[in-house]
Amino acid sequence: MHLAQLNIGRMVAPQGDPRVAAFYAGLDSINALAERSPGFVWRLVDKDSNDATSLRPYDDPDLLVNMSLWESRETLFDYVYRSGHMDYIRRRREWFVSLGEVFTVLWWVPAGQLPTIEDAMTRLAHLRDHGPTPYAFTFRRAFDPDPHAAPETRAHAATSTPNGPHTESAPHTASETA
Repeated sequence: MHLAQLNIGRMVAPQGDPRVAAFYAGLDSINALAERSPGFVWRLVDKDSNDATSLRPYDDPDLLVNMSLWESRETLFDYVYRSGHMDYIRRRREWFVSLGEVFTVLWWVPAGQLPTIEDAMTRLAHLRDHGPTPYAFTFRRAFDPDPHAAPETRAHAATSTPNGPHTESAPHTASETA
């Protein structure tokens, strides 16, 4: 099993605004750090770039999504809180508006399968509505994978190799920007 994560954030300003320039300027290096990190499996990218900043599945022009897949909870935790990524965490209030609700969700997926945006959004909504469960959880209240769980079927076929970016091919809302 691999650990999937989705986190979302509403930017304080649109891309191109000086208030978020440092965030966008550092994306390539922070994404490269993730890809070099032990336990990294995959991350969501859009079809035209090396990040997912143009995807708008929530129909909100200022809401960014980040989704990735890791070998374990420990490897994701190490990347998020024990690497250069922590510099981004420390600056999040400069770049993102407080959502006032849960903005990160974790869940297990069978090795060899990739999570979809639709599944991730459903799991975040479930976490918000029901709190942490084996279906959708947080670092603070995590669940181990169920080794007897049946593999879930996916309508979205994986089109990337492990350890490389994946282009999301599912349809997006009309508010998606280029």
